Formats: sequence, structure tokens, C-alpha cells
Amino acid sequence: MSHRNLEELLQSVGNPVNMIRNSQIGAYVYPVVPPEYTNWRDEQRAWRESCVLFDQSHHMVDVYIEGPDALKLLSDLAINSFANFPVNRAKQFIPCGHSGHVIGDGILFHLEQNKLVFVGRSPSANWIQFHAATGGYNVKTVYDDRSPSRPHGKPVSRISYRYQIQGPNAWKLIEKLNGGPPPDIKFFTMGEINVGKKRVRALRHGMAGAPGLEIWGPYAEGDEIRNTIIEAGKEFDLHLVGSRAYATNTLESGWIPSPLPAVYTGEKMKSYREWLPANGYEATCGLAGSFYSNNIEDYYMTPHELGYGPFVKFDHDFIGKEALQKIAAGPHRNKVTFAWNSDDVAKVFRSMFEPGIEPYKYIDLPLSNYASASYDKLLNKQGKVVGLSMFAGTSYNERSMLSLGMVDPDIEIGDELILVWGEEGGGSKKTTVERHRQIEIRAVVSPVPYSKVVRETYAEGWRTASQK
Repeated sequence: MSHRNLEELLQSVGNPVNMIRNSQIGAYVYPVVPPEYTNWRDEQRAWRESCVLFDQSHHMVDVYIEGPDALKLLSDLAINSFANFPVNRAKQFIPCGHSGHVIGDGILFHLEQNKLVFVGRSPSANWIQFHAATGGYNVKTVYDDRSPSRPHGKPVSRISYRYQIQGPNAWKLIEKLNGGPPPDIKFFTMGEINVGKKRVRALRHGMAGAPGLEIWGPYAEGDEIRNTIIEAGKEFDLHLVGSRAYATNTLESGWIPSPLPAVYTGEKMKSYREWLPANGYEATCGLAGSFYSNNIEDYYMTPHELGYGPFVKFDHDFIGKEALQKIAAGPHRNKVTFAWNSDDVAKVFRSMFEPGIEPYKYIDLPLSNYASASYDKLLNKQGKVVGLSMFAGTSYNERSMLSLGMVDPDIEIGDELILVWGEEGGGSKKTTVERHRQIEIRAVVSPVPYSKVVRETYAEGWRTASQK
């Protein structure tokens, strides 16, 4: 039986938890960009020691919003204040549902008067598109979907290329590209620089912890811009970063990319579920990990738990405001990094070479997520669940297996907890899950960002604000 929308699909399956825990879509793929240019260890090292070029042209959705009501639409959806958001500025955009739980996030670029672009994952892009289409706003949108996860040799095209130049040598390279000192572009502010014969727009950013720029322009010019950067970057030990290493930079800098969107329940969200397709992200995304609850709402996250508490501003009306006013006083779980015990991690790999014994759940390197959204439980010494691990992988720079997540308010930095790795009952039916045993891995509750470089150099904000 075919279903017309997400709401009909949910009514037919009963419990959405079981539906998405057994999703057949596979892992979240970072498309088109080669997995490695050299090797992921050297590519990670380069963003700490020299400079890197990230190709971000393919893995995010771009939604272009234009019209007299463009800012009003986005302000009505965001926990952030829009009181000071002029042209040539960018900001983190965090929308919530009516319950005050996060739909997703992304970056808003204020390109021109009444013209913006949102860059991020599907859940937030879909939420914007829904309200633009149904909310009576005087806007037009263009939805430029992410590149296909598996193009199968077919041509891929986007509206814009999008690159980042990051690392300690980034500014030397940028100065060479520009033909002299670049303009003094402030953090999350836009300007323009020269790249060869082209004039390109640039955003001051710092995903890898060191200052750098994100640049973009017409997709047809992407190869020319890329080749110019590569040639100029030779003397600065520029490394191209492949899709394997790219996603792991957040382990050092502290952003949790993929919480489960809080859309599956609530009468006020029903019209949205009826608008969403039965084969879209929300219907097909995979849910993984050792934390299991029959209640889908136990997977929802508040802005405070994801480190966005300082961004919640009640100076405007927005969806979820009333709920967040009640949530604001707390208590809140705190965003942290978990540093996994190396001996326990080694036991997981050893189990792969012990014939006759069912192995532990495989840990893929350098990125260890095996679904769209991951939720592994953290236990205290009494066996109580006191935290969740949501994004895991290896940092070659820190020589550590790390994950990002949150802990109960009474858990302190430096506490050792037990992370349960692997799924219950031998594993779900996801295509990325082999039959396996669970294992308890010791994990030390650590600061976020984990990298000392990022904590001391990144602009003050959601990545660096103290969570305790």
C-alpha cells in the first residue's frame, strides 16, 4: 500500500521508533567528493598543522528565500534574534517545533536585501519550505537539494559551489589568492576576495578551529576556482580533504550535526506531517545506537542540550516560544565530549579476529556513525542512564576516539562513565548493522570543544560557551 505523506505512513506503522530503527536507507553518505585524496590521517593533521580545502558543494541542501517577507518568515521559525542581521552577515539558524524541541540547524546567509540562502540538512530546509508554501508569506523559494548519495556516474550539478580554506596557513594562502591582504572580514561576516581572475563572495568561518574563509559562486565556475586554489596552495602544504575526514572535524570543534528532527508527534505538527512525503528524509532516516525507548519523544533534543541555549531569545515571536519559556529555567543536560578508553576500543577491533566468537559492533574509522541519527547510552557506576552519545569518530590529531553528546546536570567534567556500544538483541535490521554483541566502553566526560586549539582561538559562541 502506498502512502501519500508521512502522517499516513506513521499511522500505518504504529510506532515510528521501530520504523526508523530498521530503516533500509543505509548510512548518511557525504556524496560526490572522493573518500580520500591522500589518507584521512594526513587530511585531519593538515587542518591543525598547515591548511586544507573542504569541498562543501554537495552534502547540504540550499534553500534560496527571496521576497519582502523573507526575514519575517525566518524570524518566525528561529529561536535566534533577528534584531541585528544586516546584509552580508550570516548566522546559525535553529528552528524548533511547537514543543520547543529542535528540528535541525544550519547557516543563513543574508545575501541581499530580501534575499537569503539557508545551507544545512534536509529537516530544517523542509521546515522552511513548508512554511514558505503554506504560511501566507510573500516569498519565493528555490530548493536546491543535496547531490545524490550515489550518482552512479550521472552528471551532478548545483546552483553554487561552496569551498572552505582552513588551517594555520589559510590566511597566507588567501592573501596570495587575493593578490594582497584580504579585507578585514569579521567572524560570520561576508565580504569579497579575488581568486585568480574571479571576484568571489567570502564568509569568515573556522570549522577546523583556525581562522579561514568559506567562498562560493556559480557552480559552473567551481572547477576553475578549485584549480586556482590548489595551484596557489602548493607552497603552503594545502591538503584536499575527502569525505571520510571532512565530517570528523566537528569532533574537535563541537557541533552535533544530526539530532532526530522533532516532527513525529504532536497535534500541532500534524499538518506538517501531512505535507511531508512518505519517502522523504523524515520517513526514511535511520536511527541507531544502544539507547532504546518506545517513545520517540525521548530522542527529541532541546536547544539547551545541543549547546544552543545562549541563542534562545524571546524578543520575537517564533514557533516553540511558549514551550521554550517553560523549558528555559532548566535544569538542562549539558553538551560534552566523551573520550573513549583506548584499551576498550582495541577490544572491539580484536573481536574481529577471534574465530567462533560473535564480534562486537564494528567501529568504522574515522567516522563511526552508521545511521542518520545516533543515540548511544552512557551509564554511571550504578547502571543508570545519565547521558547520550550522538556523533562518534576518531581524531588523529588527538589520538583518541571521541564522541559528542550530553550528560545530566550533576555529571562533571572528568567523570568516567560507561558507554554502551552496539544495539540490543544482536542489532536492528538496518543495512549497516551486522550481527554483534554489545560492549561497555569507558569514556571520560571532557570539554566541548575538545581541542584546546579550538577552545582558545574559536570565536565566542555556541561551540565555546561553557556548558557548566
